[in-house]
Amino acid sequence: MQHRGVLLALLALLALLALTSAEAKKKDKVRKGGPGSECEEWSWGPCTPSSKDCGVGFREGACGAQAQRIRCRVPCNWKKEFGADCKYKFESWGSCDGGTGTKTRQGTLKKARYNAQCQETIRVTKPCTPKTKAKAKAKKGKGKD
Repeated sequence: MQHRGVLLALLALLALLALTSAEAKKKDKVRKGGPGSECEEWSWGPCTPSSKDCGVGFREGACGAQAQRIRCRVPCNWKKEFGADCKYKFESWGSCDGGTGTKTRQGTLKKARYNAQCQETIRVTKPCTPKTKAKAKAKKGKGKD
C-alpha cells in the first residue's frame, strides 16, 4: 500500500518536471527563434500597444531573413520621454524651484530591454505640490457624522 503512494508521488513529480521543461523550451523558442534556427542575435523593436498608448500589444523582432512577433505589454504609467524598455534608477527629488514651480531628479540607466536605444542619464521634472496639512485634516474628519 505504501509503495503505491510513493509511486503516485513519483509520477506526479515527473509530470511536473516535464511541464516545467516544456515551458522553458517555449520561452527559449521566443528568445532564440525556435528549433533549427541559425540566428542568435535578434533585434527587437519597441512594444506597440494594440489600442491607445498603453496596454497589451506586440513587439516585432528580426534576425536575418527571419521575423517574429511576440506579445508584450506597455505599462500605463510609463514615461514616454524615455520609453518603456529603458529602466532607470532615480535619485531623490530635488527641492522646489520657485521660479519655474517644478522640481527635478536624475536617473541613471539600469537596464535596456530588447536592445533598446536608451540614454545613459535622464532628467525628469514635475510640478511642485504645496503641502497643506489643513486639507488632509479636513478630509479625515468628514466621514465621522
